[in-house]
Amino acid sequence: MLWLLVALGLAAAYFSLLDGWYLVRVPLAVLRARLLQPPVRDLLAEQTYAGRVLPSDLDLLRHMNNARYLREADVARAAHLARCGVLGALRALGAHAVLAASCARYRRSLRLLEPFEVRTRLLGWDGRAFYLESRFISGRDGFVCALLLFRQHVLGTTPDQVVQYLCKRRVESPELPEDLQHWISYNEASSQKLRAESGLSSTKDQ
Repeated sequence: MLWLLVALGLAAAYFSLLDGWYLVRVPLAVLRARLLQPPVRDLLAEQTYAGRVLPSDLDLLRHMNNARYLREADVARAAHLARCGVLGALRALGAHAVLAASCARYRRSLRLLEPFEVRTRLLGWDGRAFYLESRFISGRDGFVCALLLFRQHVLGTTPDQVVQYLCKRRVESPELPEDLQHWISYNEASSQKLRAESGLSSTKDQ
């Protein structure tokens, strides 16, 4: 009986003090991508991650909470980068990646128990970051309910070196879509403004 109380106490502490489900789901998604799914050799190939709107995902209007889109996209993106080998290449090069920017556009609500797919693809890269897109597709009618953009900043190496490690040769990034270029320009302008405001004009954002 004592061990049961201890286990319940530890579980309660884990979920109350830490972001429990997230800390479980991301590693499980990565393990599933590495061990149970075939690798994806094409870095630019779209990958699909299935989901369903649960009661814990809802906001007061009974729609999927806007923050949950970012959470689901985070899990799908981790699985995507694992299957195409980027996570393994970063580890081999002694580097890692952090999310430096994101942008979400919501087009239609996802409702309780509605199935959906998160379709993630790598759009390209520059000297500092990979750029990815995630689309939330309703399983009901195929409508694109939300579209998210991500800047995954590489630390400890460069995206070019990661791609060269995977492809065994130098590969140029595809031309970035026009809307993504506008978003990158906005981020750079915002960074310059904030650096100037803080008096750190020579300091780069991560």
